[in-house]
Amino acid sequence: MPRPDLMPMTGGYRRTPVMQIGADIYCDSQCILRELQRRFPEPTLFPDGDEGLAWATAMWTDRSFFQNTVNLVFGSLADKVPQEFIADREKLRGAKFDVAAMTSAIPQMRDQVRAHLQWIETQLGDGRPWISGDKTGLGDVHAYMNVWYVRQNMPDADGIFAEFGNTRAWETRMRAIGHGHRSEMTTAAALDIAAAATPQTVERSDPHDPNGRKPCDRVEVMPDDYGKVKVAGEIVALATGSRSCRTITARSKSLARSWHCRRNTSPFVGTIPAPAKSSCTFRAPASLCFRLKPPARWRLRLRPVCETCRAPCR
Repeated sequence: MPRPDLMPMTGGYRRTPVMQIGADIYCDSQCILRELQRRFPEPTLFPDGDEGLAWATAMWTDRSFFQNTVNLVFGSLADKVPQEFIADREKLRGAKFDVAAMTSAIPQMRDQVRAHLQWIETQLGDGRPWISGDKTGLGDVHAYMNVWYVRQNMPDADGIFAEFGNTRAWETRMRAIGHGHRSEMTTAAALDIAAAATPQTVERSDPHDPNGRKPCDRVEVMPDDYGKVKVAGEIVALATGSRSCRTITARSKSLARSWHCRRNTSPFVGTIPAPAKSSCTFRAPASLCFRLKPPARWRLRLRPVCETCRAPCR
């Protein structure tokens, strides 16, 4: 789906991947994985237990391992990186996308990526076929992402992996799993499904929320590492359960679709906007206020809200 068409679906959130199930939109890999595990518990992502540790590995693979891999790949591509892509990344990151600096850092990034690969090699060193044991699990999904990225983009990938025999064999097993069966869907069809469906999220509060948040509170959500584009919405559900990841679910009243994102386990953080210094200062929280009008196009509806009392401005 082209990014301009994806924005109405996600309320303005820019980063991918995104999963749509009816009118429920799930942003970020970790949130998507949690929902898939909830809907399809078998085969489980945790065949050997260690669920908490499996989720925690995302902080390694999504942060330091991923950043080192990205810097190595783009530093190696150097002047082959399109200027249009650089401009888009700079807009997303709010900072310079310095390919020259990445190129200069290639020796350090090679050292760092090698260290990450050594961790995988060590984990597989006792002869186990998968990260967590005898069956594939979430740890394999997390770790494979960066291995795949290097393999897809580095001409000398064979040299990078040469010393890691266990990792190469594991990579081959992961690749053999494949991607299942897929079928294409048009942008219009996806948007029509979202407009026609009803969100399945049930309103839920969290009596132990450390910041006192509750359903119906307006919040702004944005990544805490890069792509810090704020998305405004209204809390529908707060849940902790047995996992360390909290989920904020916000709903567009005009479209009645929900989008889900994670917080506390990067990259999302939720903040309640501070009251304006002067009373009755209004702003238009446009990020989630969308409605569908023929011919299947999204239009923006602004509904000003008082920054002090949160009452709608009539």
